[in-house]
Amino acid sequence: MKLKPKLLRYMTTEEFRVLTAVEVGSKNHDIVPLELISSIAGLRHGGVHKFVANLLRNKLVAHDRKHYDGYRLTYSGYDYLALRTFVKRGTIVGIGRQVGVGKESDIHVAETANGETVIIKLHRLGRVSFRAIKEKRDYHQGRASASWLYLSRLAAIKEFAFMKALYEHKFPVPTPIDQNRHCCIMSLASGYPLVQVRRLIEPKDV
Repeated sequence: MKLKPKLLRYMTTEEFRVLTAVEVGSKNHDIVPLELISSIAGLRHGGVHKFVANLLRNKLVAHDRKHYDGYRLTYSGYDYLALRTFVKRGTIVGIGRQVGVGKESDIHVAETANGETVIIKLHRLGRVSFRAIKEKRDYHQGRASASWLYLSRLAAIKEFAFMKALYEHKFPVPTPIDQNRHCCIMSLASGYPLVQVRRLIEPKDV
């Protein structure tokens, strides 16, 4: 899935209230009915229907009618909630190009208010290439089941905590800057991927 941060500047406060309501409702519902979204958002049913339609068009939520009629948050919607939090905190002011993609995450450069380039990592657990690994790690923490968004959030929390602990003990890791939901922000590490290195001065040590 591709991150499209430009939409962030055009979204209304009401749309974010509805998106947040879907997130809150997801804590107890796999599919969140429109009536509950309206109640949590504190908006009239008719108005919520319009805002949900906008979110649906931009693929920030998905409509599900398999068992009963309702909506669920997508990774894109989760991205926007996390990005808005970072912007409101003043952690970042802009998102740049994608610099990495893997079976568990997408990596983008971002910009801080003072013009510094940092890295934002968005965990994306649930991709086909990851699912066989799911049962081999302790993301579930004893739960019978959990959503991929929830597991991605746990992964980000855990990674940020480990990175912070290593950084505080002077290990050569990126500087941990901020974390929210399934995203971590860290300093940009200067270097090259090993696959791009053609000659090593000390190959034995490496």
